[in-house]
Amino acid sequence: MGNPLDGLSLDEIWALIKEKLDANPEPFKDQDVRYEFFVEGKDEHGRWQLLLDHGKADVLEGSPEEAACTLELGGKHFRKLLTGDLNSMAAFMTGKLKVKGNVGFALKLEQLLKEYDFSG
Repeated sequence: MGNPLDGLSLDEIWALIKEKLDANPEPFKDQDVRYEFFVEGKDEHGRWQLLLDHGKADVLEGSPEEAACTLELGGKHFRKLLTGDLNSMAAFMTGKLKVKGNVGFALKLEQLLKEYDFSG
């Protein structure tokens, strides 16, 4: 069985992320952080920022401001990260995930994503 996000474009996935976070802001009500994602795959690539501001989430295309933590990964691994099927530590150690900036924020993000169902 494939990843349920495989049929969605990156733009559709970011819209889904925003929708899920807006529907349940409780898990990040105490957070104030800007993440940046550089996703690059065979037929897709892009840069997005996820701004979490005390229960308010914004998704921004591009790199409008400096992020506290930047994650670089392929589209397949991005989808696995969202569905909880990617061990981020193993992905980091094997080079499938690159983290720039505050690594502690990346660990917090992984825990936060587990609070949501992004399976579609």
